[in-house]
Amino acid sequence: MLDWTDRHCRYLHRLLSRHTLLYTEMITTGALLHGDVPRHLRFNAEEHPVALQLGGSEPGDLAKAAKIGQDWGYDEINLNCGCPSERVQRGAFGACLMNEASLVAEGVKAMRDAVDIPVTVKHRIGIDKIESYDFVRDFVGTVAEAGCEVFIVHARNAWLQGLSPKENRDIPPLRYEIVAQLKREFPHLTIAINGGIKTDAVVQEQLQQVDGVMVGREAYHNPWWMARWDELYFGAPASTLTHLDIEQAMVAYMEREAREHDTHWYAIARHMLGLRHGLPGARRWRQVWSDHRLKHLPAREVSAIANTRPDGSLPD
Repeated sequence: MLDWTDRHCRYLHRLLSRHTLLYTEMITTGALLHGDVPRHLRFNAEEHPVALQLGGSEPGDLAKAAKIGQDWGYDEINLNCGCPSERVQRGAFGACLMNEASLVAEGVKAMRDAVDIPVTVKHRIGIDKIESYDFVRDFVGTVAEAGCEVFIVHARNAWLQGLSPKENRDIPPLRYEIVAQLKREFPHLTIAINGGIKTDAVVQEQLQQVDGVMVGREAYHNPWWMARWDELYFGAPASTLTHLDIEQAMVAYMEREAREHDTHWYAIARHMLGLRHGLPGARRWRQVWSDHRLKHLPAREVSAIANTRPDGSLPD
Protein backbone atom coordinates (compact mmCIF):
# COMPACT_ATOMS: atom_id res chain seq x y z
CA MET A 1 0.00 0.00 0.00
CA LEU A 2 2.93 2.32 -0.69
CA ASP A 3 1.70 5.89 -1.24
CA TRP A 4 -1.81 4.83 -0.26
CA THR A 5 -2.27 4.36 3.49
CA ASP A 6 -0.73 7.62 4.64
CA ARG A 7 -1.98 9.44 7.73
CA HIS A 8 -4.75 11.20 5.79
CA CYS A 9 -6.09 7.89 4.53
CA ARG A 10 -5.89 6.42 8.02
CA TYR A 11 -7.77 9.40 9.48
CA LEU A 12 -10.65 8.69 7.10
CA HIS A 13 -10.62 5.00 7.96
CA ARG A 14 -10.68 5.75 11.66
CA LEU A 15 -13.79 7.87 11.19
CA LEU A 16 -15.45 4.78 9.73
CA SER A 17 -14.23 2.24 12.28
CA ARG A 18 -13.08 3.03 15.81
CA HIS A 19 -11.64 -0.42 16.51
CA THR A 20 -10.02 -1.77 13.33
CA LEU A 21 -6.22 -1.95 13.56
CA LEU A 22 -4.72 0.38 10.95
CA TYR A 23 -1.33 -0.04 9.28
CA THR A 24 1.02 2.51 7.79
CA GLU A 25 2.42 2.12 4.32
CA MET A 26 5.79 0.35 4.39
CA ILE A 27 8.60 2.64 5.54
CA THR A 28 12.19 1.55 5.09
CA THR A 29 14.69 1.51 7.91
CA GLY A 30 16.95 3.73 5.81
CA ALA A 31 14.25 6.38 5.56
CA LEU A 32 13.97 6.49 9.33
CA LEU A 33 17.66 6.27 10.17
CA HIS A 34 18.85 8.74 7.51
CA GLY A 35 15.76 10.66 6.37
CA ASP A 36 13.06 13.02 7.58
CA VAL A 37 11.55 11.11 10.50
CA PRO A 38 8.63 13.48 11.19
CA ARG A 39 7.58 13.36 7.54
CA HIS A 40 7.48 9.56 7.63
CA LEU A 41 6.12 8.96 11.13
CA ARG A 42 3.82 11.84 12.01
CA PHE A 43 0.32 10.57 12.58
CA ASN A 44 -2.92 11.75 14.14
CA ALA A 45 -3.73 10.79 17.72
CA GLU A 46 -7.17 9.71 16.49
CA GLU A 47 -5.58 6.89 14.47
CA HIS A 48 -4.88 4.56 17.42
CA PRO A 49 -4.57 1.63 17.30
CA VAL A 50 -2.05 1.97 14.47
CA ALA A 51 0.88 -0.24 13.45
CA LEU A 52 4.10 0.91 11.82
CA GLN A 53 5.11 -1.34 8.93
CA LEU A 54 8.86 -1.49 8.35
CA GLY A 55 10.89 -2.62 5.37
CA GLY A 56 14.41 -3.75 6.09
CA SER A 57 16.67 -6.74 6.66
CA GLU A 58 19.59 -5.69 8.87
CA PRO A 59 18.72 -6.61 12.47
CA GLY A 60 20.53 -3.66 14.04
CA ASP A 61 18.79 -1.17 11.74
CA LEU A 62 15.43 -2.82 12.33
CA ALA A 63 15.92 -2.55 16.08
CA LYS A 64 16.76 1.16 15.85
CA ALA A 65 13.82 1.86 13.53
CA ALA A 66 11.44 -0.10 15.77
CA LYS A 67 12.58 1.90 18.80
CA ILE A 68 11.97 5.14 16.90
CA GLY A 69 8.49 3.89 16.03
CA GLN A 70 7.72 3.04 19.64
CA ASP A 71 9.00 6.42 20.79
CA TRP A 72 6.64 8.08 18.31
CA GLY A 73 3.73 6.24 19.87
CA TYR A 74 2.92 3.44 17.45
CA ASP A 75 1.06 0.44 18.89
CA GLU A 76 2.79 -2.31 16.89
CA ILE A 77 5.80 -2.85 14.66
CA ASN A 78 5.18 -4.98 11.57
CA LEU A 79 7.97 -6.34 9.39
CA ASN A 80 7.06 -6.60 5.70
CA CYS A 81 8.23 -9.86 4.16
CA GLY A 82 5.67 -9.84 1.39
CA CYS A 83 6.25 -6.91 -0.95
CA PRO A 84 7.45 -8.22 -4.36
CA SER A 85 8.55 -4.98 -6.06
CA GLU A 86 11.97 -4.83 -7.72
CA ARG A 87 12.80 -1.67 -5.80
CA VAL A 88 12.26 -3.53 -2.54
CA GLN A 89 14.24 -6.53 -3.76
CA ARG A 90 17.22 -4.28 -4.54
CA GLY A 91 17.12 -3.26 -0.90
CA ALA A 92 17.21 -6.97 0.05
CA PHE A 93 13.91 -6.91 1.92
CA GLY A 94 10.24 -7.58 1.30
CA ALA A 95 9.21 -10.95 -0.14
CA CYS A 96 12.77 -12.03 -0.92
CA LEU A 97 13.32 -12.32 2.85
CA MET A 98 11.22 -15.48 2.84
CA ASN A 99 14.34 -17.14 1.45
CA GLU A 100 16.19 -16.09 4.61
CA ALA A 101 14.02 -17.16 7.52
CA SER A 102 16.95 -17.14 9.94
CA LEU A 103 17.74 -13.51 9.05
CA VAL A 104 14.09 -12.57 9.59
CA ALA A 105 14.20 -14.34 12.95
CA GLU A 106 17.29 -12.33 13.90
CA GLY A 107 15.51 -9.12 12.91
CA VAL A 108 12.43 -10.04 14.93
CA LYS A 109 14.52 -10.85 17.99
CA ALA A 110 16.47 -7.59 17.68
CA MET A 111 13.23 -5.60 17.45
CA ARG A 112 11.65 -7.45 20.35
CA ASP A 113 14.70 -6.71 22.46
CA ALA A 114 14.43 -3.01 21.55
CA VAL A 115 10.71 -2.39 22.11
CA ASP A 116 7.88 -3.32 24.47
CA ILE A 117 5.11 -3.25 21.86
CA PRO A 118 4.17 -6.26 19.68
CA VAL A 119 6.41 -7.19 16.74
CA THR A 120 4.55 -8.93 13.92
CA VAL A 121 5.39 -10.22 10.44
CA LYS A 122 3.50 -9.98 7.15
CA HIS A 123 4.50 -12.44 4.44
CA ARG A 124 3.38 -14.50 1.45
CA ILE A 125 2.70 -18.23 1.27
CA GLY A 126 5.66 -18.73 -1.06
CA ILE A 127 7.92 -17.11 -3.60
CA ASP A 128 8.28 -17.71 -7.33
CA LYS A 129 7.26 -21.27 -8.19
CA ILE A 130 7.78 -22.64 -4.67
CA GLU A 131 4.31 -23.89 -3.82
CA SER A 132 5.22 -26.41 -1.13
CA TYR A 133 3.41 -25.93 2.17
CA ASP A 134 6.62 -26.99 3.89
CA PHE A 135 8.32 -23.77 2.72
CA VAL A 136 5.91 -21.40 4.45
CA ARG A 137 5.53 -23.72 7.44
CA ASP A 138 9.27 -23.71 8.03
CA PHE A 139 9.42 -19.93 7.59
CA VAL A 140 6.72 -19.37 10.20
CA GLY A 141 8.24 -21.94 12.56
CA THR A 142 11.69 -20.37 12.39
CA VAL A 143 10.44 -16.81 12.91
CA ALA A 144 8.11 -17.91 15.71
CA GLU A 145 11.08 -19.33 17.59
CA ALA A 146 12.44 -15.76 17.75
CA GLY A 147 9.32 -14.66 19.61
CA CYS A 148 6.97 -13.52 16.86
CA GLU A 149 3.42 -14.47 17.81
CA VAL A 150 1.41 -12.79 15.03
CA PHE A 151 1.69 -13.59 11.32
CA ILE A 152 -0.34 -11.86 8.61
CA VAL A 153 -0.32 -14.11 5.58
CA HIS A 154 -1.03 -12.91 2.04
CA ALA A 155 -2.45 -16.07 0.52
CA ARG A 156 -0.59 -15.79 -2.79
CA ASN A 157 2.94 -16.54 -3.86
CA ALA A 158 5.15 -13.56 -4.68
CA TRP A 159 6.83 -13.94 -8.05
CA LEU A 160 10.09 -12.06 -7.79
CA GLN A 161 10.80 -12.31 -11.50
CA GLY A 162 8.49 -11.73 -14.44
CA LEU A 163 5.54 -10.02 -12.73
CA SER A 164 4.96 -6.43 -11.72
CA PRO A 165 3.71 -5.63 -8.20
CA LYS A 166 0.23 -5.10 -9.67
CA GLU A 167 0.34 -8.47 -11.44
CA ASN A 168 1.53 -10.05 -8.19
CA ARG A 169 -1.78 -9.01 -6.65
CA ASP A 170 -3.82 -10.83 -9.29
CA ILE A 171 -1.96 -13.53 -11.20
CA PRO A 172 -0.58 -15.93 -8.57
CA PRO A 173 -3.64 -17.86 -7.40
CA LEU A 174 -5.13 -17.35 -3.96
CA ARG A 175 -4.74 -20.41 -1.74
CA TYR A 176 -6.64 -19.69 1.43
CA GLU A 177 -6.35 -23.31 2.47
CA ILE A 178 -2.62 -22.85 3.08
CA VAL A 179 -3.29 -20.15 5.67
CA ALA A 180 -5.90 -22.31 7.38
CA GLN A 181 -3.39 -25.16 7.49
CA LEU A 182 -0.86 -22.86 9.18
CA LYS A 183 -3.40 -22.07 11.89
CA ARG A 184 -4.06 -25.76 12.46
CA GLU A 185 -0.34 -26.49 12.71
CA PHE A 186 0.43 -23.46 14.91
CA PRO A 187 -2.69 -23.10 17.08
CA HIS A 188 -0.77 -21.04 19.67
CA LEU A 189 0.06 -18.34 17.11
CA THR A 190 -2.22 -15.57 15.87
CA ILE A 191 -2.68 -16.12 12.14
CA ALA A 192 -4.43 -13.47 10.02
CA ILE A 193 -5.22 -13.79 6.32
CA ASN A 194 -4.84 -11.23 3.53
CA GLY A 195 -5.49 -11.21 -0.19
CA GLY A 196 -8.54 -10.70 -2.41
CA ILE A 197 -11.05 -10.29 0.43
CA LYS A 198 -13.92 -8.00 -0.61
CA THR A 199 -17.10 -9.01 1.24
CA ASP A 200 -18.30 -9.61 4.79
CA ALA A 201 -19.32 -13.13 3.76
CA VAL A 202 -15.70 -13.98 2.94
CA VAL A 203 -14.45 -12.26 6.10
CA GLN A 204 -16.84 -14.26 8.26
CA GLU A 205 -15.95 -17.48 6.47
CA GLN A 206 -12.24 -16.88 7.05
CA LEU A 207 -12.76 -16.02 10.71
CA GLN A 208 -14.05 -19.55 11.19
CA GLN A 209 -10.57 -20.80 10.31
CA VAL A 210 -8.05 -18.09 11.26
CA ASP A 211 -7.76 -15.36 13.88
CA GLY A 212 -7.97 -12.21 11.80
CA VAL A 213 -8.42 -10.67 8.37
CA MET A 214 -6.41 -7.88 6.77
CA VAL A 215 -8.12 -5.92 4.01
CA GLY A 216 -6.17 -3.58 1.76
CA ARG A 217 -7.33 -2.25 -1.57
CA GLU A 218 -11.02 -2.96 -1.16
CA ALA A 219 -11.10 -0.86 2.01
CA TYR A 220 -9.34 1.91 0.11
CA HIS A 221 -11.57 1.86 -2.96
CA ASN A 222 -14.79 1.23 -1.01
CA PRO A 223 -14.12 2.69 2.45
CA TRP A 224 -17.78 2.81 3.47
CA TRP A 225 -17.57 -0.97 3.85
CA MET A 226 -15.63 -0.29 7.05
CA ALA A 227 -18.60 1.51 8.62
CA ARG A 228 -20.14 -1.88 9.52
CA TRP A 229 -17.06 -3.48 11.02
CA ASP A 230 -17.30 -2.21 14.60
CA GLU A 231 -20.76 -3.73 14.94
CA LEU A 232 -20.00 -6.94 13.05
CA TYR A 233 -16.60 -7.81 14.47
CA PHE A 234 -15.98 -5.82 17.66
CA GLY A 235 -19.34 -5.91 19.42
CA ALA A 236 -19.63 -2.12 19.33
CA PRO A 237 -22.73 -0.07 18.51
CA ALA A 238 -23.40 0.58 14.85
CA SER A 239 -22.31 3.97 13.58
CA THR A 240 -25.08 6.48 12.98
CA LEU A 241 -22.92 8.73 10.79
CA THR A 242 -23.98 9.35 7.20
CA HIS A 243 -21.76 9.71 4.15
CA LEU A 244 -22.19 13.46 4.41
CA ASP A 245 -21.22 13.38 8.11
CA ILE A 246 -17.96 11.62 7.23
CA GLU A 247 -17.27 14.05 4.40
CA GLN A 248 -17.83 17.05 6.66
CA ALA A 249 -15.52 15.54 9.26
CA MET A 250 -12.89 15.19 6.55
CA VAL A 251 -13.41 18.82 5.51
CA ALA A 252 -12.80 19.88 9.13
CA TYR A 253 -9.66 17.73 9.10
CA MET A 254 -8.52 19.36 5.85
CA GLU A 255 -8.92 22.77 7.46
CA ARG A 256 -6.95 21.64 10.51
CA GLU A 257 -4.18 20.23 8.35
CA ALA A 258 -4.00 23.48 6.36
CA ARG A 259 -3.61 25.51 9.56
CA GLU A 260 -1.16 23.24 11.35
CA HIS A 261 0.93 21.73 8.56
CA ASP A 262 0.19 23.80 5.45
CA THR A 263 -1.25 20.69 3.78
CA HIS A 264 -3.46 21.40 0.78
CA TRP A 265 -6.86 19.72 0.86
CA TYR A 266 -6.21 18.21 -2.57
CA ALA A 267 -3.57 15.87 -1.08
CA ILE A 268 -6.15 14.57 1.37
CA ALA A 269 -9.22 14.40 -0.85
CA ARG A 270 -7.75 11.70 -3.09
CA HIS A 271 -8.13 9.18 -0.27
CA MET A 272 -11.88 9.65 0.08
CA LEU A 273 -12.86 9.45 -3.59
CA GLY A 274 -14.38 6.01 -2.98
CA LEU A 275 -16.55 7.17 -0.08
CA ARG A 276 -19.75 7.24 -2.17
CA HIS A 277 -18.87 4.09 -4.11
CA GLY A 278 -22.02 2.66 -5.69
CA LEU A 279 -24.30 5.54 -4.71
CA PRO A 280 -26.27 7.72 -7.13
CA GLY A 281 -24.27 10.78 -8.11
CA ALA A 282 -20.98 9.26 -6.97
CA ARG A 283 -19.29 9.86 -10.33
CA ARG A 284 -19.99 13.59 -10.34
CA TRP A 285 -19.03 13.85 -6.65
CA ARG A 286 -15.65 12.22 -7.39
CA GLN A 287 -15.11 14.47 -10.38
CA VAL A 288 -15.63 17.60 -8.31
CA TRP A 289 -13.28 16.53 -5.51
CA SER A 290 -10.59 15.51 -8.00
CA ASP A 291 -10.92 18.58 -10.26
CA HIS A 292 -7.57 20.39 -10.16
CA ARG A 293 -9.28 23.54 -11.42
CA LEU A 294 -10.96 23.87 -8.00
CA LYS A 295 -7.73 23.67 -6.01
CA HIS A 296 -7.81 27.42 -5.36
CA LEU A 297 -11.10 27.12 -3.48
CA PRO A 298 -11.41 26.28 0.23
CA ALA A 299 -12.30 22.64 0.91
CA ARG A 300 -15.67 23.59 2.38
CA GLU A 301 -16.68 25.34 -0.85
CA VAL A 302 -15.59 22.33 -2.91
CA SER A 303 -17.72 20.11 -0.67
CA ALA A 304 -20.72 22.37 -1.24
CA ILE A 305 -20.24 22.15 -5.00
CA ALA A 306 -19.82 18.38 -4.87
CA ASN A 307 -22.98 17.88 -2.84
CA THR A 308 -25.42 20.36 -4.38
CA ARG A 309 -28.08 18.68 -6.44
CA PRO A 310 -29.86 20.37 -9.32
CA ASP A 311 -32.75 21.18 -6.97
CA GLY A 312 -30.33 22.76 -4.46
CA SER A 313 -30.70 20.00 -1.83
CA LEU A 314 -27.92 17.99 -0.22
CA PRO A 315 -27.71 14.17 -0.22
CA ASP A 316 -27.53 12.16 2.99
